[in-house]
Amino acid sequence: MKNKKPSLRFPIMLSLTLGLAPFVPEPHIVGKIRWIWGGAVGMGPMDYFDIILHGSPWVYLIYSLVLYARNSSKNTETIKR
Repeated sequence: MKNKKPSLRFPIMLSLTLGLAPFVPEPHIVGKIRWIWGGAVGMGPMDYFDIILHGSPWVYLIYSLVLYARNSSKNTETIKR
């Protein structure tokens, strides 16, 4: 069976839509990260849920990129042999 390369289309679209929404005045995840770096004073459970919601597409994208790179290196090794 051939190793099928994972597609990066879905993780990229997910990160650019859900991961950055709402876009104006700044992406929501950026504001939450700034809030956490500032000490997270006044953050409630809903704010932490927001971080998980808007951060999970980015974690998925990083995971997909690692799988993509790993599969690419395996395919390169088999071609060299």
